[in-house]
Amino acid sequence: MELVEAMRTTGTCRYFRPDPVPDEVLYQAFDHARFAPQGGNRQPVRWIVVRDPARKAALQDLYLPLWKNYLSGIADGTVNVGALPKTVRDADYFAEHLAEAPAIVVACAELDGLHPTDTDLGRLSIVGGASVYPTVQNFCLALRNLGVGSALTTLLCQVEPEVRELLAIPEGVATAAHIAIGYPRDPFPAKLTRLPVEDVVAAETYDQPFFAPTTV
Repeated sequence: MELVEAMRTTGTCRYFRPDPVPDEVLYQAFDHARFAPQGGNRQPVRWIVVRDPARKAALQDLYLPLWKNYLSGIADGTVNVGALPKTVRDADYFAEHLAEAPAIVVACAELDGLHPTDTDLGRLSIVGGASVYPTVQNFCLALRNLGVGSALTTLLCQVEPEVRELLAIPEGVATAAHIAIGYPRDPFPAKLTRLPVEDVVAAETYDQPFFAPTTV
């Protein structure tokens, strides 16, 4: 698959066929994912592939209350996701059927391999993820190239102690994302909905558009 096509069609897949994803397909995806950039080439990302039905069910049991609380916030207006109603319905179906995904891949990070430089700024730190999430995105792109869908969620990171116990994750290793994977029930999207370039690129200062707005 051509790279740009993969980048523009790797959406969130929430409906999976029951077919298992073969080990050799997973190996290829992990093999490609590891070439993502990371600080100092410290390579902190580690993966856990969860296929056992009981463990997947346990992850779903942890996930559902978090999602339902989030869903309630959407319903009463305290959470603004900017998502279409269909997207919310699809996400609710996904939560109710998480354990049915052929596999749930847990992306972990060795904390001593991270070097966040923004922890003293008095705001949410995001820099630590720079050595993690490019590898996660590479994994999702590699899966797309192999015809496998993915749905990345970070909700379960709220209950990391429970996930740590369930999956025997050692101290010093954090959970960064949980990725449900499988062959999609429906065709991959031909086009994803994203903001136009004109709305997200600035020139020199944040308030100066780089590209002139397009007229329709």
